[in-house]
Amino acid sequence: MCEQNEVATMYADFFEYIESSTSPYHTVEESYRRLEEQGFTPLSMDEEWNLEAGDYVIDVYGTTLIAFHIGENPRETLRIASAHTDFPGFRVKPNPMITDKGYGKLNVESYGGLIQYTWFDRPLSLAGVVVTKGKDSLELDTHYVDFARPVATIPSLAIHMNRQVNEKASFNKQKEMLPLILMRGVGTDYEDDKTILKVLLAEDIGCEPADILSYELTVYNTDTVETVGFDAEYISAPRLDNLTSCYACLQGIVRAKEQQATGIRMAFLFDHEEVGSRTKQGGASLLLPNVVRRVYRALGFSEEACEADIAKGFMISSDVAHGYHPNYGEKNDITNYPILNGGVVLKIASSQSYAGDAVAQAIVTDLCDTHGIKHQIYVNRSDIPGGSTVGSISSAQLVMRTMDVGLPLLAMHSARELMGTYDQMELNRLLTVFLGEV
Repeated sequence: MCEQNEVATMYADFFEYIESSTSPYHTVEESYRRLEEQGFTPLSMDEEWNLEAGDYVIDVYGTTLIAFHIGENPRETLRIASAHTDFPGFRVKPNPMITDKGYGKLNVESYGGLIQYTWFDRPLSLAGVVVTKGKDSLELDTHYVDFARPVATIPSLAIHMNRQVNEKASFNKQKEMLPLILMRGVGTDYEDDKTILKVLLAEDIGCEPADILSYELTVYNTDTVETVGFDAEYISAPRLDNLTSCYACLQGIVRAKEQQATGIRMAFLFDHEEVGSRTKQGGASLLLPNVVRRVYRALGFSEEACEADIAKGFMISSDVAHGYHPNYGEKNDITNYPILNGGVVLKIASSQSYAGDAVAQAIVTDLCDTHGIKHQIYVNRSDIPGGSTVGSISSAQLVMRTMDVGLPLLAMHSARELMGTYDQMELNRLLTVFLGEV
């Protein structure tokens, strides 16, 4: 096993990716930057495409990313890997400032199915985009913002005033989970509540507060990535759901370029999975089938050729899985219970809340067996409904055989989650083999 510093060295790039990806906008920005550095050519959804063999990257509305490799003989194979860029937490509402006896609070709403109590007493910050006046009403300027330091916290109530807190952890999100961000009368003297946030944002991006028209801001946990365990067996970090999969998809599509893989290999990092995916840049939209068909048209292939290749293609949808929790063993299925450091998880559900069938499962199993990739199976306990992923949704839109996979987590949807140190290596390997090596 490794020491903490050895794991930090082994995963330095992965840790940097997590700490840079503080909102879906920043996840896409960081992913896009990395792919451009690897030689991927930028494309835009609002331009006509003239494609040839090569590597391409697309930013879709700032929070979804598409990258693809076109190799020799593009019709030889069509392979797609997908993940999602968003994570449970809080988003800042319009007109957010509230002052109560000098305490400056931020009005926020929850995003996704977060574990509420884990967000108390954390160092929090804000990241996202700010939109300001531009050339005209249809050509505005968008600015990325990340305060990149703790600027907020949600303090819990002392046990002396809430004697039942250890027996009943229930919180009113509108009343009891508003972050503190400043103290009136201490530090800067702001004019009024209506302008405070705009003043802070304007200072950060270098504009006048009156020029700010709107924003989309994520409240995120500023805790850094840490290894845990006497032999660094675990990694504890925010946003492991689903940056682990985004990172592995990037490794896979870069390997496709490096290996000059044949066929068409694609990676989709969708937004809004945590809230149902039914948005213009979510996995339930027509984005996936539209882009695949655009690629085929731009290469001069017929609609019939495209549909035939979709039918014989394969997609891996990657999202985290529930690992076996040793303190709550009864919550898992009695024969299918993936453990941390046990490798990639194949997620199976007869309800099709996870995408897959016998052939899809066999394909991924054989890929893992052939290439020495550790793997295991997750199935929901029969009397406990599980979650779902974008895999079934997007495969229904594209009508392509798909398998849902991921790495196992504990504390999924907590402000800080836990993974096995060696599972990321296995997931990276699966997606590099799938997209770039076979």
